[in-house]
Amino acid sequence: MLRAELISLIQKKRSFLCIGLDTDLSKIPQHLLTAEDPAFEFNKQIIDATNDLAVAYKPNLAFYECNGVRGWQSLAKTIQYLKKFEVFTIADAKRGDIGNTSTQYAKAFFNPDQSGLDFDAVTVAPYMGEDSVKPFLEFSGKWVVLLALTSNKGAEDFQFFSSEGKKLFEQVLTQSKTWGSEENMMFVVGATKAEMLSTIRKIVPDHFLLVPGVGAQGGSLQEVAKYGLTKDCGLLVNSSRNIIYASKEKDFAEKAREEALKVQQEMEVLLSSLNS
Repeated sequence: MLRAELISLIQKKRSFLCIGLDTDLSKIPQHLLTAEDPAFEFNKQIIDATNDLAVAYKPNLAFYECNGVRGWQSLAKTIQYLKKFEVFTIADAKRGDIGNTSTQYAKAFFNPDQSGLDFDAVTVAPYMGEDSVKPFLEFSGKWVVLLALTSNKGAEDFQFFSSEGKKLFEQVLTQSKTWGSEENMMFVVGATKAEMLSTIRKIVPDHFLLVPGVGAQGGSLQEVAKYGLTKDCGLLVNSSRNIIYASKEKDFAEKAREEALKVQQEMEVLLSSLNS
């Protein structure tokens, strides 16, 4: 999906909501466990209930890989099903290795003829530098979502390390933005670090940011929008547990929709301010 298409989708749905499909078989409603593929059945019903409210879906690969071959089959069916809808798809895989290995990872997520998967984007760790990221950028119409400033407690261990007055996450942004462009690179910025978005926007004023941490992790959508919105929106805000696990009963999809609708309605108001 091209940048212009993503912006158009945000305008059409009046939303910049990304729903994380962190599908944990120990947390899904018990009645689904008798289905042929419980993870896919759960995802399918969540997607059916929310696809008009969300512009993006982000399966977290760990929740599929832990189930081996069955997990990969669930993931493949999920991404194939998502292709029926107008949505942006992100493989939350956090890959990144030496160049030839990254090339294979890129094929895994972007080459459906080879792997059966056809995501629009993949999350990538920048620690190994440019040659570990470039292979993902060689696929036309695909995106790298680069880890910049994460929302977990351990972010303090390295990401705020300062050298010559510049923090490590600032160096990551400054250096990596030269590898791609606003057309094929986004950055992950945790919602629990929302006040840092003003600093980040000085470095990458026009890139899209994927912002996890709203909802269960305590991040504020209003704060994220205050510091992160651009004239083109420039944000995909992810919510996972608050939406997909809103209920453990047979009404789980209905309750997921209710939670997604609350977020979408708040986003609609925030987006309307861009045109006022």
